[in-house]
Amino acid sequence: MEMKPMIPARHAGKAFKSVIPVSILVLGLVAFMAYATPPNFQLPFDIKVLPKFHAMLNAGVSMMLIGSFIAIKRRNIMAHMMMNMMALMMSAAFLISYVVYHTFSESTVFGDIDHNGLLSETEREAVGGLRLIYVIILLSHIGLAAIIFPIILYTFMSAFTAQFGMHKKLVKWTMPLWLYVSITGVIIYFMISPYYG
Repeated sequence: MEMKPMIPARHAGKAFKSVIPVSILVLGLVAFMAYATPPNFQLPFDIKVLPKFHAMLNAGVSMMLIGSFIAIKRRNIMAHMMMNMMALMMSAAFLISYVVYHTFSESTVFGDIDHNGLLSETEREAVGGLRLIYVIILLSHIGLAAIIFPIILYTFMSAFTAQFGMHKKLVKWTMPLWLYVSITGVIIYFMISPYYG
């Protein structure tokens, strides 16, 4: 099946050049919102549902990526494209929801049994080495999420512009890193969920 570019060749350069500014803008916004003081504003829903929603989105992304990999190995290009688009849309929904959550709520501290936002010596001893494992998973998740974001955009742009040689090279990095980020997102949720206030 001959694939036609979704983005015409004359616009491909502009599309690729937009990836870096978009990535900087989005990642800068996420970083700002994560550390900004929550506004004094009441949302029309309970914000505490969002972490579970994030875990569900990450699980969905993981399933779509695995399904996409299986589809392309079977040369089912349409299923491959649809699952990747679903993974991208779920990741975008996650990003928006993540920003909303961290804009309107305080960060949760792993091991904070009494939900006061601080980790006492007793709480630290109670969680023991599990906290170190959590921090390692969390830092690798956050670091790779920031790195993979522009790579995902480049990978999609290469497919949309029918530059399949570049697409195949990029996807060797994109797929495993994106899958790692989505799976660790679910693991992080299950590890920290007992400490949500």
